[in-house]
Amino acid sequence: MGIWLLSISHKTAPLAIRELFAFTSEQQTELLRALCSDAGAAESLVISTCNRTEIYAFYPKEEQQQKLFARLQKVVLKKAGALQVEHITDYLRFYQGEKAVRHLFLVAAGLDSMVVGEDQILGQVKKAHEQARAAGTTGKYLNTLFRYAVTCAKRIKTDTELSKTAVSTATLAVKAAEEALGGLQGKKIMVIGGTGEIGGIVLKNLYSMKGLHIYSTIRNVTLTHDAHLKSESNHIIDYKERYSYVDEMDVVISATSSPHYTLTYSKLREQIHTEKPRVFVDLAVPVDIEEAVTEIPRTFLYNMDDFEALAKANNQAKKQAAKEAGEILKEYEEEFMCWMIFQFSMPQIERTKEWMLEEAEKKGFAKAVDKLFYRLREQASPKELEAIFRCLTDE
Repeated sequence: MGIWLLSISHKTAPLAIRELFAFTSEQQTELLRALCSDAGAAESLVISTCNRTEIYAFYPKEEQQQKLFARLQKVVLKKAGALQVEHITDYLRFYQGEKAVRHLFLVAAGLDSMVVGEDQILGQVKKAHEQARAAGTTGKYLNTLFRYAVTCAKRIKTDTELSKTAVSTATLAVKAAEEALGGLQGKKIMVIGGTGEIGGIVLKNLYSMKGLHIYSTIRNVTLTHDAHLKSESNHIIDYKERYSYVDEMDVVISATSSPHYTLTYSKLREQIHTEKPRVFVDLAVPVDIEEAVTEIPRTFLYNMDDFEALAKANNQAKKQAAKEAGEILKEYEEEFMCWMIFQFSMPQIERTKEWMLEEAEKKGFAKAVDKLFYRLREQASPKELEAIFRCLTDE
């Protein structure tokens, strides 16, 4: 019984594999229900981001570990269309019990992210929890686990320097373009998907920089969106017209949730006439920009897998804050594990209470308590016995 986790992330799988598990919102809901109906989980929850897909499940009964993981794996691989992918299991990681709990706490706090301490993941964890609750696939155990994880992450954000300097893959995207071109002053930058979560962060970062000419696409120019209205330097263009602007752009950043390419090599080749250094940044999973664009002279392409080197410097600078965050994480992890052990032990607690009441009726309350302590002495190990009596001290 307990919490089980199947994880596919940037730490275990390349972008081409992660793309298979980049489920849409509708697919996530379908998977949640399949985990309960086909994999036999009592509760289920799915986190799906650009760098990871994680499937949490709660099983109330003891199950053989190997068989249970096989059932989870089959349901997830089937939904991803990856049952026949060669060596696909090499990219999967399984966690159970305390290890699964610890992993979630690390994820929610940004300690398992490519960019340590990034804020975006906490919102994604909360969104995943809300989606599972709306689908009716969470209950007492996963609801409590995720409440603890979110509370812990907020405490880390408040009490440590881990998130004081906001860095994310979106900020790294801007940095990558800046380094490739030797600066962005006076450059023209197009953002495709600026109304989305990641694209909105990209725009916010660009707005804070002076001397840029920003172009952001929107699928319906008669509608407005907050992300597009915060800078006078931003020009809104119709998504359908994006190719006609590409030739004059120095940087194109795409961050949509589209299952198809937003930019293809053949159409870019038709539209690009000016040869100059040009940077394409793909922040989507599955990818937005066809890899063949690098065949265009003086063109650079960065995707999610390329940001690891940029992230290392940030992660090194945050080592001390990460250590402090780890201490807070341990505190909340232990609190949750104590809560869960107590929940699992409720039947035993009830049986013990009934036994003590019966003993008290026969020989009195004091004798019943004595008998309970003698039973503990006989069945507990020395360390367990010491722990029990530490809990009973008046300190």
